[in-house]
This record gives sequence, structure tokens and C-alpha cells, in this order.
Amino acid sequence: MLFYSTNLIAAPVPFDEALLKGLAPDKGLFMPEYVPRMEKEEILALTDMEYPEIAFRVTRKFLHGVITDEELLAITEDAYDYEVPLEHVYDRNYVMRLDQGPTASFKDFAARMMARLMQYYLKQNNRKLLILTATSGDTGSAIA
Repeated sequence: MLFYSTNLIAAPVPFDEALLKGLAPDKGLFMPEYVPRMEKEEILALTDMEYPEIAFRVTRKFLHGVITDEELLAITEDAYDYEVPLEHVYDRNYVMRLDQGPTASFKDFAARMMARLMQYYLKQNNRKLLILTATSGDTGSAIA
């Protein structure tokens, strides 16, 4: 799957390039060329899974053929190696406690996966990357 810029000027790129660049050369955000479909049965099966397995199943839809299932499962299990609490609200409604990650920030859920995917691609290509960022809030601790 290729990823295109929201400004529609830059040429579409593969996932690893979009991930490591962050922004497209035309200053747009990278988006997948399509959102893969999940069948009703696939969605219903997620209800009995732990978060790392759910993340794997959803992410695999976007990265199928780019990262092997074994490698992607290892990445998701490493990124989400902590308990993700669900709180019962009423009936069949629950709230996922995004503030219960390692840094108590909802950003743990995206930042940790992003970091693990970056590590994977950098290692594959024997590259290093320095990310310099400034923050006044919880973003810094989530991506550190």
C-alpha cells in the first residue's frame, strides 16, 4: 500500500518512507491510499482479544506484505506490553483507559507503536535517526 500527501502534490510513497519522513515534501500529511475493509466477523472476533492482538489485526490490514505477520506481532506485543484497562460504564459499554499507559498519556498508544515501527525499519536498513522535538506537555514523555 502506498501513502499519499493530503496536499496531493508529492508522489505517493511506501509506508517506511512515510513513517520515517513524517511530513510529505509538499508539507502535507501522509494518508493511506485506501482504508482496508474489516468484515463483520473480523470485528466481532476482536472482542475476545487483548489489545496487542487487536492492534496487530488492525495494523496488518495496512501493512500486509510489508512486514511479516511474525515481525508485526512481535512489534505490537512489544509496543503494548502493559495492561490496557477497560472500565464498565453501563450495559455493554466500556471505556478504554488511555491514561493508564506507561507515561499516563493517551499518546502512549500511538507513540510507542510508531517508535517500534521506526526501530524496525532503521534496523532493517542499518540506519540511525535523531528525532529532536520540543514539548511542554505529555508528548515528550510518551515518545521518549
